[in-house]
Amino acid sequence: MSVFLQLAFLIAVILLAAKAAGYLSVRLGQPSVLGELLVGILLGPSLLNLLHLPFIEGEKLGETIKELGELGVLLLMFIAGLELHLDELTRNTKVSAFAGIMGVLTPVALGAGTGLLFNFEVEAALFLGLTLGATSVSISAQTLMELKVLRTRVGLGLLGAAVFDDVLIILLLSIFLAVISGGTSAAGILLILLRMAAFLAASVAFGLYLLPKLVRITSRLPISQGVLSLAMVVLLFYGVAAEVVGGMAAITGSFLAGLMFARCDEKDRLERGVSALAYGLFVPIFFVSIGLAVNVRDLEAEALLLTGVIILVAVASKLLGSGLGARWAGFSWRESWQLGAGMVSRGEVGLIVANVGISEGLATGEEFSAIVGMVLASTIVTPPMLRALFAEPKKRIEEPAEGKEA
Repeated sequence: MSVFLQLAFLIAVILLAAKAAGYLSVRLGQPSVLGELLVGILLGPSLLNLLHLPFIEGEKLGETIKELGELGVLLLMFIAGLELHLDELTRNTKVSAFAGIMGVLTPVALGAGTGLLFNFEVEAALFLGLTLGATSVSISAQTLMELKVLRTRVGLGLLGAAVFDDVLIILLLSIFLAVISGGTSAAGILLILLRMAAFLAASVAFGLYLLPKLVRITSRLPISQGVLSLAMVVLLFYGVAAEVVGGMAAITGSFLAGLMFARCDEKDRLERGVSALAYGLFVPIFFVSIGLAVNVRDLEAEALLLTGVIILVAVASKLLGSGLGARWAGFSWRESWQLGAGMVSRGEVGLIVANVGISEGLATGEEFSAIVGMVLASTIVTPPMLRALFAEPKKRIEEPAEGKEA
């Protein structure tokens, strides 16, 4: 079989398994994303090792699947932004700031303390804390969309908190790496802040003033799916610019792109087109690829205690940090726990931060194994936690977000 046919086979198996597992998960009363995550683990090296079957010979097929999955998460966050309005998000700035900042500082502090308790070096302990401070809301956003509560106060606060979390964790990580390398300076820290501000200002300005005109012009041109193609170009450029210019995660850029397109007249038609493309191909590949990247058998027996403690700290620290931040900003206790649960998943962002630790020599194999176990566990427990917390009272949580300040 040619490499292309091998890739076609892998995609077909992944899509079939993802949809079947998602259906089964829904029948069991859980979000479909939980089934897709779990079936990815079963297809990965933990059990079936799909990418290394005897007739799969392409060396880079695994990397190709991973990159297709990365496109999926960009599309997913674009859809999350597309379902919102910028004014709705800005009305929840207070709770977003409190929950986002507390959702970083609390895990960083508790994670560093856990590292010191297990006799980590100070630098390694601080890095563990930074790893626990990361958040990936792609899993939570998908779950909230399935539950039809993305536009509640909790959903809006969660997405806003994720932006604050992304900015703060990248800033702290950059400062930390600069300090341990001996290259820190006030000018360097200021440059990091200026890059973030420049990206945010430029992306919002383009989205508010130029993008609506481009959409109107494109919609009149005799081009097949012109607006959809324009959206793909813009969300990809926003993702690239978020990392290259702003030093932030690409998913933040694609989320902002969705927010900007949400103001356009073509929003409804665009949402149908992007959703078909995303959920028909790329998003299932993303969720399954998370499991494909994890080998449970690699978790060392010596690291089981460390892994278990880190998982407990990871879940509790986000629930407490983001939850208390939301409570202080005026949310009810129930809403606060819902938002805190939505911040638990570390997903691909946690893996990115963990890989930085390996490359910088800040984590041993045992420690990295424990961190990967934490990322996997936090990602898997998030959907059922959200499902349980949003289970009732149904009438109240289905109401759209009100205009009052959160």
